[in-house]
Amino acid sequence: MLTATLNWMYWLLMIAYGITVISIVGVVLSENRNPLKSLAWITVLLLFPVGGIILYIFFGRSIKNTRMISRRKKRKLRESEGDYHSTIPEDFNQEMRQLVELGRSLTGALYYPDNRVEVYNHGEEKFKALFEDLKNAREYIHLQYYIIEDDETGRRLRDILAERVRAGVKVRVIYDDFGCWGVDKKYFKSLSEAGISIHPFFKVNFPPFATRINWRNHRKLAVIDGKTAYLGGMNVADRYIDGGKKFACWRDTHIRIEGPAVAAVEYSFAVDWSFMGQPLLEERVDLSPATAPGKGAGLQMMRCGPTSEWSNISLYMLKAIGNAKKRVYIQTPYFLPTEAMLSALQAAALSRVDVRVMIPYKSDSATLTLASYSYIMQCLRAGIKIYLFKSGMLHSKVMIIDDKVSAVGSANIDFRSFEHNFEDTMFIFSNDINAQLRRQFMTDLQDCERVRPSQWRRRPITQKAKESIVRLLSPVL
Repeated sequence: MLTATLNWMYWLLMIAYGITVISIVGVVLSENRNPLKSLAWITVLLLFPVGGIILYIFFGRSIKNTRMISRRKKRKLRESEGDYHSTIPEDFNQEMRQLVELGRSLTGALYYPDNRVEVYNHGEEKFKALFEDLKNAREYIHLQYYIIEDDETGRRLRDILAERVRAGVKVRVIYDDFGCWGVDKKYFKSLSEAGISIHPFFKVNFPPFATRINWRNHRKLAVIDGKTAYLGGMNVADRYIDGGKKFACWRDTHIRIEGPAVAAVEYSFAVDWSFMGQPLLEERVDLSPATAPGKGAGLQMMRCGPTSEWSNISLYMLKAIGNAKKRVYIQTPYFLPTEAMLSALQAAALSRVDVRVMIPYKSDSATLTLASYSYIMQCLRAGIKIYLFKSGMLHSKVMIIDDKVSAVGSANIDFRSFEHNFEDTMFIFSNDINAQLRRQFMTDLQDCERVRPSQWRRRPITQKAKESIVRLLSPVL
């Protein structure tokens, strides 16, 4: 009798399990993703049912076309821009006009002329400027970072924010829960106790919300009094100043903005703040030009995330690369390009455009370094020049197109940034900023080793094997 009962329970569980696997396969198929990606998930689910289901729950689910906030709230936030009207400059050629129109179509992003932009290439200068602006805040401070460490830099930030709260300034902070897992929760409690309104984005709790681990808010931005904004690749931590324990230096890029484009950064923060269930922000932004007409930088900010209908930043970059006539220079800490991005770079190089990609010789992730290396030979065959930065950690996320268009932000050239993370990238239309970024790129080349095809082919076969194996995990790294 007992044996019969156990057999019955066993077959019941097997049937239930089979139905679960088939149901998940059906969900994968119904999402109409890239066929290769769908096939990969189906293969994993069929060959490794138990592990496959767990992996899919953590890394396979899609939340595309999920509204972060309602249309009504979006309209309300857009109203903070007042009667601002965005027009494309008359001197823009057809390619640049199409770029701006693409940004409008994808996200409704406005083009903002006459901004003053300062570029910071090292953490020390960036934090010096940021902390000074924070100390001078009179109305409000909005900060959003993937990582805020409980170290000297993090504690300096806390003390400045606490002092501003005592002075009557409204301070709101968003941090990524996954990015700050290693940070003592007492640190964030001390910020809250100081009167700072601080919240984690997509808080990960086990087991009910473990699936959120794959969706990370990677943005790094600040808005002060609606007059000044910061955006780029630097989190809040000592290593962005001194390189930390692993690196002799930490090479990164961040920008400071004055002018009407501050509204775009504030809008990004406000959407995320509302998405977390917080009250709709109503702070106003100063839309006055920061420079004389036509003398400043034109800016258009692109947001993307797993909820976006389109891969916004990726599509914008692909269009910019396709428009290139002279050069495409890229700095990225992790180079795991999508098939479309790799093809665009190869097509540009084969068209005799000067395409250069700079990545770290050794990044802060051994796995991501191996995965990045696996793409190098495909680039070299097309004539793309690859440079390995050897003086420290290259964490800069910069793209330079010809003489006028460039980009600085939080997005890496990898699957995660384009498809799974919430990211911001500012596209800059300015000959001066383009030249400044280009000069820094050339300076960084002095600390690089250029990869030659003959040299790269001689890598040990074990090294090639490790790179190829890790590359399989590129979409979820």
